Amino acid sequence: MNRRALFRALGGLSVVALISACVPMTSEPDIVDIAASDDQFSTLVAAVTAAGLVDTLKGDGPFTVFAPTNAAFEALPAGTVENLLKPENKDQLIKILRYHVVPGAVTSDQLAGQRLDVATVQGQTVHIDGRNGVKVNRSRVTTADIIASNGVIHVIDRVLLPK
Repeated sequence: MNRRALFRALGGLSVVALISACVPMTSEPDIVDIAASDDQFSTLVAAVTAAGLVDTLKGDGPFTVFAPTNAAFEALPAGTVENLLKPENKDQLIKILRYHVVPGAVTSDQLAGQRLDVATVQGQTVHIDGRNGVKVNRSRVTTADIIASNGVIHVIDRVLLPK
């Protein structure tokens, strides 16, 4: 191969390498992406959006989110969700949603066999009982360890309400 052909071949490779370096890598979905892609969390996603917490939960974290399903929200007294989604109740909604979030990425194997009180980002604690499955206050984790790029989601069967 002559020098000119070698130069062209190497030049072509460097352009391919440069283009490859500039193309964004597909990243793992974050907590909000996962929740938004699953119909069982549509009420939670609507609440997070109404509370203005989307950017926070898309942040670096890590976070552990105890995510109530639509059925958990439906179990609240009639009109509760609709009332919480009103702009004038945004502060109360934020308080409730932040009560579902714990700093750090905590998986179910880290909770197994333990009973502990854990501080939420809202400021109050939740009681976790990991002796027979995992319970958070009176809610049961129905699906554990959904890993997101910025934390962990545990699906729960009741909405957690702070005191």
